[in-house]
Amino acid sequence: MKRTNTFDVAPMSDKDAELLHRVLDASASLWNELNYERRQNFTDPDIDKPVWETEDYRKRYKGVLGSATAQQMIRKNDAAWRSFFALKEKGEANGLPGYWGNEDDGRELRTYVRNDQYTLETGEYSRLEIPVGSDLKDEYDHTGRLRLEVRGGPKWSGKQGRLELYYDDMSDRFKAIQPVSEISRQDSPLADETAALDIGANNIVACTTSTGQQYLYEGRDLFDRFRDTTQEIARLQSLLEDGRYSSHRIRRLYRRRTRRRDHAMDALARDLIERLHADGVATVYVGALTDVLETHWSVEANAKTHNFWAFRAFIERISHTAEEYGVTVVERSEAWTSQECPQCGSTERTTRHKDTLTCECGFEGHADLVASETFLKRQTTVSRPMARPVCLKWDNHDWLETSYSHRPNEEHTNPQVASVGEGANARRRPPARGIPRL
Repeated sequence: MKRTNTFDVAPMSDKDAELLHRVLDASASLWNELNYERRQNFTDPDIDKPVWETEDYRKRYKGVLGSATAQQMIRKNDAAWRSFFALKEKGEANGLPGYWGNEDDGRELRTYVRNDQYTLETGEYSRLEIPVGSDLKDEYDHTGRLRLEVRGGPKWSGKQGRLELYYDDMSDRFKAIQPVSEISRQDSPLADETAALDIGANNIVACTTSTGQQYLYEGRDLFDRFRDTTQEIARLQSLLEDGRYSSHRIRRLYRRRTRRRDHAMDALARDLIERLHADGVATVYVGALTDVLETHWSVEANAKTHNFWAFRAFIERISHTAEEYGVTVVERSEAWTSQECPQCGSTERTTRHKDTLTCECGFEGHADLVASETFLKRQTTVSRPMARPVCLKWDNHDWLETSYSHRPNEEHTNPQVASVGEGANARRRPPARGIPRL
């Protein structure tokens, strides 16, 4: 069984930062050159695809990357092409393996280091060491082992796998991904609780747990930025000469729009699963997003559902992150949960206006949180009083808690918040308090 550690890394000097950039840039160049040759030869019947020659690329780049790392990059490209051919046989291939950008539009900086070629030291001063090639060693008068500061300790222990090291231009940080096997979770609580997620576009996730916790991740600001970039792309496309469909600037905006969205969604998945893991949640129920356009069709709904949302990809993010923590994700039907009154059970007497669900019986509550709680009740018999919902907003880097959480039929207050953690980056959480159930 495998799990994954993810942590930030940082060069310890300007010289190390330049050296790290050279390694990542050379890895992208190796990928692009090898991929270009393979794409050019894809239709050549005289070339045996399973045994494509790669030795020249290893020799060309070993001076910068080291022989082992150059070989890992080649193997990663091999895996991409094997996956392509497997999907092609099933009729499911969507396109040839792509490039990692270019110098004009921005290059994807990423490398892979064999499991026996790097060392990770954890403790008060955590460090990561990776090899560099002999050419860089001589040019920079270096030891040949690049040391990087590690920020954030690994959550899993076990036999380490191939390290992935990359630059995240959205957060302006270097990050490392370390798969491990024979895992021992270092800080796992006893987990037997459940949670249910209501996934939407205005509020990306509304979550209710069997412990009485509720979390709401607001998505309006995210979608507004996505829509603004989309409109700018359309404006630039309208200015193109006849016969042209794109430009460097348009492609750059497309890539920025996608990366911003994916960065926020990745961060949301991790923040949510970390919170649920800390709450002792073992199973997460996710509702399938069905009949949205048929029920609430509009141009904006279409843009949110198909372009901004990428619902299936988001569910996969949730599932992959949950797997790291030993949490199981189960998809179940959530039909009528957003229209059902939790007080009288009616779906015909309820009215939804924006974020509020009201019923003729007198009930009023937050529609998405109501839906997630109703969804949870269908999966479990556990029933506990609900704490004040924790509302979170995206600040382009992290999901931060707002100073208070809104619940209709309750006076808005600004309670003193409690810090979880220490230092300037401590997470802020409102204290739990008993309130009427939704």
